Amino acid sequence: MAPAEVIILDMVFIDGELGMVKLTADGVLEAIEYGEPSRYWTVKKDVLGFVVEGKEIRIKTVVEREEGICCREFGGDYSRKDFIFEPFSEDARNRFCFKLHQYLDSLGRPKRLLVFVNPFGGKKSAKQIFEKEVKRLFEDADIHLDVQETKYQLHAKEMVRSMDVSKYDGIVCVSGDGVLVEVVNGLLQRADWKTVFKLPIGIIPAGTGNGMIKSLLDPVGLQCCANSATISIIRGHTRSLDVATISQGTTKFFSVLMLAWGLVADIDIESEKFRWMGSARIDFYAIQRIICLRQYNGRVLFLPAPGFESYGQPASYSLYKETPVRDKNLGYQGPDTKFEDLEWREIKGPFVSVWLHNVPWGAENNLVAPAAKFSDGFLDLIVLKNCPKLALLSLMTQISEGTHVQSPYVEYLKVKAFALEPGALVGEPDKEGIIDADGEVLARGRRSYKCEQIALMSYDKLQITVDQGLATLFSPEY
Repeated sequence: MAPAEVIILDMVFIDGELGMVKLTADGVLEAIEYGEPSRYWTVKKDVLGFVVEGKEIRIKTVVEREEGICCREFGGDYSRKDFIFEPFSEDARNRFCFKLHQYLDSLGRPKRLLVFVNPFGGKKSAKQIFEKEVKRLFEDADIHLDVQETKYQLHAKEMVRSMDVSKYDGIVCVSGDGVLVEVVNGLLQRADWKTVFKLPIGIIPAGTGNGMIKSLLDPVGLQCCANSATISIIRGHTRSLDVATISQGTTKFFSVLMLAWGLVADIDIESEKFRWMGSARIDFYAIQRIICLRQYNGRVLFLPAPGFESYGQPASYSLYKETPVRDKNLGYQGPDTKFEDLEWREIKGPFVSVWLHNVPWGAENNLVAPAAKFSDGFLDLIVLKNCPKLALLSLMTQISEGTHVQSPYVEYLKVKAFALEPGALVGEPDKEGIIDADGEVLARGRRSYKCEQIALMSYDKLQITVDQGLATLFSPEY
């Protein structure tokens, strides 16, 4: 293979000694120092940006750590290490800056970002994480930030639903998964959703769950921390993500993470009373709920993905169809599905838990759906029915590794459409459960936790369809 074309090659001073710098057309920056091994940087991967300081040029680079440091210590997979050199003349300095700037521009990196910081999520550390680590990395990459601090639940949704987002190259959520879900729902409710929903969305973990960013970073061996997430956004690589439309009559909710009913929903929502414990609240309350195990009557129906047709029993069902919408101001109305002639299947209760997942990780330590893909057009369904308590305790400890789906008590399959008919608690017909979508209450049944609070939907039949690859996320390069 022929060597790459040299864009620029100049004599410079490096640490006061004579040397050379070279930039090639394939984006390799080389520092040549006499008597020393050459140093190399791949601009796409290693260079955040550069700045002129008097006669010198400072190249702002990142290097991979040999051993990562926990993100809550403000470390991560990368550390900053600059390269400084002095060209012989002002013309040489200007020429080098022009060529490097031109190459960086060609990478398609974001230049202006709308950033939402949620100061209330998790251990309320989002502001600290943003100020001490995230902000300075974006500044080093010369990315302009418009920072908005959310004041209350659904604040981000309200803002993106009405504000001018055309001037941004992406939206970043410094939060758990909650603000991401708000941004998705806000954008899809706009009349111009087809245009604005092309904006990539980035996630920087600063909440309790962080399932989406864990799912993005883990496959390439990166830690679920602000450092790695921020650098992935700076590099500008993106990937598609399926969006699920949850419908009940004319009411809709757009989900990107999960839906849960039964044990998992009860743990997720009812454990909020222990939110001061951070992510440990989930494990703590899970033990309580397993000891006092609930089972729910009900039925799930689904269109199986290819290869999963043997699950459940044949069923008669057709998706609810609305009257065609002609008012363009109503926003996205869900995917245009044609499932009338396909064979539905059903599984009847009682159920311990029903879990529907769009991505592999439900939280940083929960590999809920190990076979889930970001943009395959399917959702992963995990059904748990009869299970002894001791076996259930053991099964719950296996979720961190994803081996729970191998249990004989678990049915794990992929579906392209889904319907839930939730029922009452076994033995207590006047007590119902909670339906949880993306970590928030979608519906509250009679005598359930905080049942007096109004939810988006009623505790009744709902259906879910998938729009393949509708959303775009900032992502590491796979």
